[in-house]
Amino acid sequence: MKKAIKRTFLGMFILGGVIMLSYFIFKTNTKSFSPEDTVTFQQDELILEVFYNRPYKKERQIFGGLVPYGEVWRTGANEATTFTTNKDIYVDGSLLPAGKYTLWTIPMEESWKVIFNSEMYPWGITADEKPSRVPEYDVLTVEVPSKRTDEPVEQFTIDFTTAYDFIQMNFVWDRTLVRVPIKDVEKVEKFS
Repeated sequence: MKKAIKRTFLGMFILGGVIMLSYFIFKTNTKSFSPEDTVTFQQDELILEVFYNRPYKKERQIFGGLVPYGEVWRTGANEATTFTTNKDIYVDGSLLPAGKYTLWTIPMEESWKVIFNSEMYPWGITADEKPSRVPEYDVLTVEVPSKRTDEPVEQFTIDFTTAYDFIQMNFVWDRTLVRVPIKDVEKVEKFS
């Protein structure tokens, strides 16, 4: 009886090790195709941060192809993309409270919906390759126009720029550019 229990535990231990090793190899491989990146923006006391994975174009049609129009996209690859703000902000004129969110998008030909979701998901898609997002946890959805770039961009990029009194969170890949306008709530109220 004791030998059977020992064999069972040994088998479970070996199986657990194989599963962990397989997961590590899988994660390492996917990261080589879509490396992770963190972009941070700071202005006075406001800090914005995005963690995401950056897939490459590799001669593929991206929007309307690899990333279908009208469907939820994890806004990168691998893990769900996250957006963190340490202060309340306005995103395209709508309030987003300070906190950490997963960031989802619905690309369309003329505009994108940008979705901030309060739940954290370990991976951007489920086993059946559907987005992990649960819509009931959406905190804010805004729709912003998309633009065509002059030159294609090989690797998906999220960055921040400033223009006029706005901070812009930019998504650019292939020949598509999307700018999401952001303002610090305190600055808006201070000058109102």
